[in-house]
Amino acid sequence: MMYNHPYKEAPMSKNAKFFLLLSLLTLFIFACTLPSGQPKKNDPNIVFTAAAQTASVQLTQAVATIETQAPPSTPPTLAPSFTPAVNKSTDDNCDKAKFIKDVTIPDGTVFAPGESFTKIWRIKNIGTCTWTTGYALVFDGGAELSGVSPTPLTSRVAPGEIIDISVNLVAPATHGDYLGNWQIQNDSGEKFAKIYVEINVGNLDFAVTSVNLSVTGSCGHFVITANITTNSEGEVTYKWKRSDGAIDNANHPPVKFTSAGTKSVSTDWYLGASGSHWMDIYIDAPNHQQFGRANFNCP
Repeated sequence: MMYNHPYKEAPMSKNAKFFLLLSLLTLFIFACTLPSGQPKKNDPNIVFTAAAQTASVQLTQAVATIETQAPPSTPPTLAPSFTPAVNKSTDDNCDKAKFIKDVTIPDGTVFAPGESFTKIWRIKNIGTCTWTTGYALVFDGGAELSGVSPTPLTSRVAPGEIIDISVNLVAPATHGDYLGNWQIQNDSGEKFAKIYVEINVGNLDFAVTSVNLSVTGSCGHFVITANITTNSEGEVTYKWKRSDGAIDNANHPPVKFTSAGTKSVSTDWYLGASGSHWMDIYIDAPNHQQFGRANFNCP
């Protein structure tokens, strides 16, 4: 027999409730992680904001880098350089000279020992500066030959002009060859224009250079003396000549010279006749020449 009664659900078990809650929670989590169905459009404000943030980071890094650099070292202070005063030495063409010729005493000229002479050079100013009387000829080594140094120039010499420069010298007493160097010195003490003098002493051809005659005594007996000077060593032969024409046949011994110098010879004339008279000496060797005349009177 069937009985009719109202519908009534059976109560849910505890396990069923737990699995239901777990399923809902899983679906919720899955829905949160899925991307949206439509892509979002780019927001320009977001782009500019990101760029600004990037620039800000870079600027901050640059500033940080600059702030952490060591400060540059201060360069040392240099002392002012010395500027020399302008002088003639800065102009290479200021003082320049050209040798023209030896006006006197060519190279190798022979002199007797102790003989005096004047050396003259002809020089042209080929520089750009005028030579004044503050310029001088100065000795620069070798044989000085008793020359005065400095010997000032006697006049101004403009560029392009020519001057004769001279110095008084004396040959040495000893035979030999001698070379003396000279230069021009400007008013600042700088030297230029090297020139020289070259001589030989004692190698002259032997010769009598002079004879001086003198007379002493009185009527009846006169003494005639000849002072003979030579330029170097050698022997001199001679004869006397008289105003009365007498021939000197005497064999006079040679006068020997060991160096340049002067020696004397004498002769006597016994004369009683009145009037004017003279006596000569003839140098036979080396000159073959008559020198001078001694004059005297007898009342």
